[in-house]
Amino acid sequence: MPKFPKYKVMEIDVTSNKRTKLCPFCAEVIMARALKCRYCGEILNPDRIKAVEKAATSDAQNPAEGNNKILFAGKPSLWAMTGFVVKSAVILILAFYLTRSPVENLFVTKPVQKKTSAVYDSLTGNENISSSSAGGLLGLKISENQAEVIAKYRVAFGTGLFILVPLLLAIKALGLKTKSYEVTLDRIEYSRGILDRKVDNIDMFRIIDMKLRRSLLDCVTGVGSVTLFTTDKSDPQFTFEKIRNSRKLYDTIKKASLDADRKTNVIHVE
Repeated sequence: MPKFPKYKVMEIDVTSNKRTKLCPFCAEVIMARALKCRYCGEILNPDRIKAVEKAATSDAQNPAEGNNKILFAGKPSLWAMTGFVVKSAVILILAFYLTRSPVENLFVTKPVQKKTSAVYDSLTGNENISSSSAGGLLGLKISENQAEVIAKYRVAFGTGLFILVPLLLAIKALGLKTKSYEVTLDRIEYSRGILDRKVDNIDMFRIIDMKLRRSLLDCVTGVGSVTLFTTDKSDPQFTFEKIRNSRKLYDTIKKASLDADRKTNVIHVE
């Protein structure tokens, strides 16, 4: 970070024969007796100017504690998997039902005896009855051989779900824990990937707006999601997923983005 000019530095405008000075905040030429900069709007308070100069000198001497200083670092919480876990539980219940319950028997064709007359034969002592066949559930009819084939596929499909769903849960959890966020004064860096690691960044001055969202469950578990709306072409909308200390992260990015806008003279037009 470049050093701010000293407050006492003055120049004389030859054309107008008036004393001028450089604003210590935006480095524009202003009148020597000005109490407020007409360019950046900062109040030229001597105590504040000394504090700014001291901070600028400290940053220049210690670059690691200047623009590259990490203001926030974190990773998504496993609470981000809540919805996925609920869906997985439903699928596992279905898989258990498929492997344990012979649902194909509900569709097998079965013979049914049906009384056709109430006439009683006094000589034989028998009633007149007839036999017929009825379908299973919803009137669908399948043979016993077809039912056996369905049973084999049903058990295989249910077993496959028992293997696949926990595997997907493990991959999802590993993917969340390999994500990491770092916030500095100038940019936001985030990395992700298990085998193929990728690192991207978003400049602070590109942030247009941001919002913090916390559901009731988020408030109970102490997490939240911060969404950024930026002018970055790669990430026009970026979200910090279910991260702890989300309020601190929101305030940190808000302050850093405003400071970056002032430093780069960026004005966002909505």
